[in-house]
Amino acid sequence: MAPVTRALIVVNAVAFWLEGVLGKAMIVPLALWPIASSRVVPRVHAVARFEPWQLLTSSFLHASLMHLLLNMFALYMFGRDVERALGSFRYLCLYTASVLSAAVVQLMVVSFASHGHAYPTVGASGGVFGLLLAFAMLFPRRMVTLLFPPIPMPAWLFVAVYGLIELANGVRGTESGVAHFAHLGGMFGAYVLLQQWGRERRSRYSLR
Repeated sequence: MAPVTRALIVVNAVAFWLEGVLGKAMIVPLALWPIASSRVVPRVHAVARFEPWQLLTSSFLHASLMHLLLNMFALYMFGRDVERALGSFRYLCLYTASVLSAAVVQLMVVSFASHGHAYPTVGASGGVFGLLLAFAMLFPRRMVTLLFPPIPMPAWLFVAVYGLIELANGVRGTESGVAHFAHLGGMFGAYVLLQQWGRERRSRYSLR
């Protein structure tokens, strides 16, 4: 397995184990809270409020074992080829940019839709969706088969359909508890970074 992909999976697994050991004492300071939220959490004597580091740390927390397994499976399936194509350093930059852009979009959404209720956001989905978009841009004709229904389709079509579904679910508010716009934010961050790298590469070639 590609080294950064392996390291990300290990870190997420260890973080999930620590969640089980520490509980709210770990979740409260590291999960992503809305900017305007501020409340004391009983028993752990901590204040649930937004802190800048949560833009990154929230991506290593997960709400359940199934949440973790689904994200790590997608990270394993798509991250390996993307890391080999970009190199480990750029791959890590892409993943981090996707995580951060997903968190920023999520903060923007909850600031308008929270209605005074403060709920934390956790999960690596923003980074995973960024890798998913990168996979489609790097290997657009690679065939991808859905788990259910098992329909093979080219990667570019798979990601386009998935993105439209996420947008529709986000607008309609379906699947309560799923940060659909954060997923789209992760894809946006990956797209911007890949476009920037593409312009830099074309510029270098044009100078020769």
